[in-house]
Amino acid sequence: MLYLQLLLVKLGAKFVGVKLGILGLGTVGTGTVQLLQDRAGRHPLLQEIEIYRVGVRSLDKPRAVELSKEVLTTDLEAIVNDPAVDIVVEVMGGLEPARSLILKALSNGKHVVTANKAVIARFGAEIFTTANQAGVYVMLEAAVGGGIPVIQPLKQSLSVNRIHTITGIVNGTTNYILTRMQTEGSNFNDVLADAQRLGYAEADPTADVDGLDAADKIAILASLGFGGRINLQDVYTEGIQQVSKTDIAYAQKLGFVIKLLAIAKRNIPSSLLSIRVHPTLVPQAHPLASINGVYNAILVEGEPIGQVMFFGPGAGAGATASAVTSDILNLVAVLKTNTTVANPLLACGHQEYCQIAPMAELITRFYARFLTNDQPGVIGKLGTCFGNYGVSLESIVQTGFQGELAEIVVVTHDVPEGNFRQALAEILNFEAIESIPSLLRVL
Repeated sequence: MLYLQLLLVKLGAKFVGVKLGILGLGTVGTGTVQLLQDRAGRHPLLQEIEIYRVGVRSLDKPRAVELSKEVLTTDLEAIVNDPAVDIVVEVMGGLEPARSLILKALSNGKHVVTANKAVIARFGAEIFTTANQAGVYVMLEAAVGGGIPVIQPLKQSLSVNRIHTITGIVNGTTNYILTRMQTEGSNFNDVLADAQRLGYAEADPTADVDGLDAADKIAILASLGFGGRINLQDVYTEGIQQVSKTDIAYAQKLGFVIKLLAIAKRNIPSSLLSIRVHPTLVPQAHPLASINGVYNAILVEGEPIGQVMFFGPGAGAGATASAVTSDILNLVAVLKTNTTVANPLLACGHQEYCQIAPMAELITRFYARFLTNDQPGVIGKLGTCFGNYGVSLESIVQTGFQGELAEIVVVTHDVPEGNFRQALAEILNFEAIESIPSLLRVL
């Protein structure tokens, strides 16, 4: 279809506009339609766009936007197969039928705009291979960070940099929960229940609180930043459910806040990537420490740029619709351009998979909280055991008591995770050690 339109341009035919087929009219779909219909004071390319077909589950449901009966349909297959549709906008979410519909649209020569991070993170290789074979584009600005422009900057503005680290707060639900726990001293379960009541957390919050949503997003960012495909199974993922108000209080005393971070980093000198999601103690002076509530932020570090941070609302109808529509405008500009050569800054150019380092090789600092029987020499034994495995301690202090058990908090210097785990395995066999209720990494 793209090539036919370009041929018509060469032959002097007038550009007659771009027809959209939108899959889904939920929160994001409705926000996108509202933005496309409210054109005053916005980019003039919006005038070139026609909302041609919109796929919905029910034709009779009351809606916040006005669309003619001829536009609405429950036949989603018909939209992706319609020769008149130029761009398919997938905002329905979920894995299926979203994946199959995206692939069918691409095979039919249609460009695709999607906000679906789960589909891209799991089936990106299949989707981008199909797009490249068909000579069309897949645009996904809304898949990470809601309205924050980070996908296109990584693909374009920052593409000449050697990216070495991408660190993000990319899930608003967990950031809201941890912020409330920090400011109010509340328990995780109490704040989660409140977040669900307010609509910040889903009825089933698993994808958020277990870090799965953040893992999808860092896999996408790492793929763009490091120029290779990422196996989602290689992303180490840990959620926030084990974070207690006790740890948040201790972190604050030590000069840290606790955030769920998604981190992708190139290890030097091996060039293997470390990609992980886990709660992390962040120094209070760090740029990400002040990102609170439902907001997201992504810190990109590279050479020669240094540090660049992208901050803004990570979800919501307006923010996500902004990202979706910016992708649509990029594609409208492509369709108006007289060229048959793919734009390498919009297309997916990498085919190989990145090599991911095992977590045992990660070099990081650790925070650990021990509950021990109140016996003489426990701190000395802990220090000796850590030393035997090459774990250097920044601090080790007895902070108080929980009932009859003494509480000891340890913070290490940088250490290979494998060494630290070996030391912990031995420490767990100490007679005095009752449990290790908390183990967190330190940025």
